[in-house]
Amino acid sequence: MSDVHPVGANREAATHLARWLGLAATPTFAVMAVLTAVFSGGPADMVCNAGHGLSMGGMVPMYLLMSAFHSAAWLRLISGRRV
Repeated sequence: MSDVHPVGANREAATHLARWLGLAATPTFAVMAVLTAVFSGGPADMVCNAGHGLSMGGMVPMYLLMSAFHSAAWLRLISGRRV
């Protein structure tokens, strides 16, 4: 006999998984930004950034922006609001 789950149970599981993935995005991108800032800076980075002063390009700002854009799930969790 096959084990068939109702559509509602699958949708609930998918929604639960999506919430957890949303919560995982912000800290993942924040850690990637820190690791990139700490472990980058080799000779190729020096050549690429020579003479440009404070560079707003690169991976660190991108990871920080992605972390900020994905923070909505954390803000909903902290506020106690369910969507």
